[in-house]
Amino acid sequence: MNSKKTIIAIAIASIVMISCKKETETAKPEAAATEAPAVKKPIAAANVQTASFAIEGMTCAVGCAKTIEKKLAESEGVEKATVDFDKKLATVTFDKSVQNPTSLTQVIEGVADGKTYKVVQPKS
Repeated sequence: MNSKKTIIAIAIASIVMISCKKETETAKPEAAATEAPAVKKPIAAANVQTASFAIEGMTCAVGCAKTIEKKLAESEGVEKATVDFDKKLATVTFDKSVQNPTSLTQVIEGVADGKTYKVVQPKS
């Protein structure tokens, strides 16, 4: 009976550990402390464009959706990015003179190991 509990505990711990893939930070701690956050320049009204992307491969709201949302929001020319885990949908407002749906698709698919997330239906 005791060995069954141990095996179940190990199985649950393993599932929890691998269910959400998080991207690891490679930045040096001292560099992050000394650099000020980049200030994004405002986008001209004529250049504002919004696109939505259906995403496959997300397994959780915190590790997956928030990581993709953060990567998109940090991208140059992106004004706003939201990722809805339940709908498996990313919506991005961006400067069309700096970004385009193809480059934003590459950002999404490049998060984590580059194989986990796939854009299946880009929409404009």
